[in-house]
Amino acid sequence: MEILRTPDARFENLPEYAFAPHYTEIHTEDGTALRIHHLDEGPRDGPIALCLHGQPAWSYLYRNVIPHLTAAGVRVLTPDLPGYGKSDKPAALADYSYERQVDWMSAWLEAHNFRGLTLFGQDWGGLIGLRLVARAPDRFERVVLSNTGLPHNPTVSDEVAERVARFWEEAPTPSLLGMQRALTRMGGDRHPAESFAYWQKWCWETVNPPVGMLMSLMLDQQSAASKAMKVFMNRLGTVNPFPTARARAYEAPFPDARYKMGVRAMPRQVPTLPSAPSTTAQGEAWAFFERFQKPVLCAFADNDPITRGSEGDFLHRIPGAQGRPHRKIPGGGHFVQEGAPLGVAKAILDSLRLA
Repeated sequence: MEILRTPDARFENLPEYAFAPHYTEIHTEDGTALRIHHLDEGPRDGPIALCLHGQPAWSYLYRNVIPHLTAAGVRVLTPDLPGYGKSDKPAALADYSYERQVDWMSAWLEAHNFRGLTLFGQDWGGLIGLRLVARAPDRFERVVLSNTGLPHNPTVSDEVAERVARFWEEAPTPSLLGMQRALTRMGGDRHPAESFAYWQKWCWETVNPPVGMLMSLMLDQQSAASKAMKVFMNRLGTVNPFPTARARAYEAPFPDARYKMGVRAMPRQVPTLPSAPSTTAQGEAWAFFERFQKPVLCAFADNDPITRGSEGDFLHRIPGAQGRPHRKIPGGGHFVQEGAPLGVAKAILDSLRLA
């Protein structure tokens, strides 16, 4: 397995990210050394929050959540998933799968022997984090979830599966705007797997996805004219046109297109169809969580079109979620750590009070 490592210079002088790096070397299934980066902030004897990011973000996402938690006496661990942030980046699309990410992060967890953890998972941080809990439940005391899921879709109809497969194989690569429109319509007349396929196909087939620009378009206050100009410049080949500070930070892990294979590959790994390689493992994870008694708290944003309603499975199927003070975080957006960092911190602190 070929491994790429982002030069440290790419991360110099990032705003609000003056955290000391920590590195752990694990080995992939073929014996390749893979270095995983994490932050470790707050008192060493405090309760531990393990905060996992999703795609296409990295631990920078938690920079404004961490101070709220450490001020309350919480030790905060925020790793970068392989392929993201300061962690090493396997260099091929085929290197990435849901199961490999779970394997790699399980190895990282075991290397440190962390225990007494509170998981906070958002986006892929929930998909991967929940699998870590199912593999090693003795390491976790509670779970907090936001804008995520544990997708398991063994009963999707053949008709839907055939339409998605045909879309993946025959449709042209969606435009950036077409992909965004499809995601905002999640939960409409189209089956969710068909809407999500636009994101999967766009990521997989876009050779150099404009990560920084995408995050900036979602998170920075900009005029409609400015956004339109950036989209136009991207169509002409500029990956991160007129970048804001936030756009620079989210583009920093990726010096060029070769480093973005994780960003491109991971959406395709979401098990939206019965044929997905992780379907069996997801079913086993759900069987575990349907017996899980430890506290589970949902703190979803009230304005995320991608995961709207996804908390229902957690609320109804997990015993540990019953009777808990679940909350909606106002205006947090999909990347709720950016939109409402205090709301995220309060949800984690609330969970620490649950027995």
